[in-house]
Amino acid sequence: MRLALISDLHANELALDAVLADAGRAGYDELVCLGDVATLGPRPSAVLARLQSLGCRCILGNHDEFMLDAALVRSYSESPLIVASVDATREALSPGELAFFRTFERTRAFGEDVFLFHGTPRSNTEDLLSTTPAERVDEMLDGKRARVLAGGHTHLQMLRQHRGMLIVNTGSLGMPFREYAAGGPPVILPFAEYAIVDVRADGIGVDLRRVTLDARALASQVSGWDNPLAASLRASYA
Repeated sequence: MRLALISDLHANELALDAVLADAGRAGYDELVCLGDVATLGPRPSAVLARLQSLGCRCILGNHDEFMLDAALVRSYSESPLIVASVDATREALSPGELAFFRTFERTRAFGEDVFLFHGTPRSNTEDLLSTTPAERVDEMLDGKRARVLAGGHTHLQMLRQHRGMLIVNTGSLGMPFREYAAGGPPVILPFAEYAIVDVRADGIGVDLRRVTLDARALASQVSGWDNPLAASLRASYA
């Protein structure tokens, strides 16, 4: 079983195109999205349509849940800009596009080999980092075990061994961070990140992949996007 895992797309169509091309060359059996599909970026409808056309299984990220419950983002973020941007995206999507989020799963298991989630198995808002103490990781995993456990959410790629299991963070396809943002303004890198997990009877392979993107093309993609976050996002690619 060879899985291509993408997460935290944040409506970045250019990055999604680049990753799909790279993953196609690398080869995979199934593409799975680990959440945060359509907010904070300029092409939500295009990204949603692409995932649907691919028949891609999707995990419910916190930003996906914000599309279904407007009150949730206000309990998660203290940034008026982020809240306004999320609200504007929700208002711009059609009822059919919003209905797609209701098909997303909280978690998904592939037998005893792979367990997928967004933040942690018990919450799509928790940050599981390379520096998180082992005892705290035990709590976050909520009793879930697999040869590989994989999520996203923090926008930081990671491969960590924990009590014999491998914990993977795919990084962010649409908005990778240079360092842990901890709620503050992040530095966004001009890359698209994802992971390929290859599970075999005789071993496991985890390939954290990074595709370089053109900063000018990223900035151009934001042009014409009618959203409160547009100016800030465009400046981040300057």
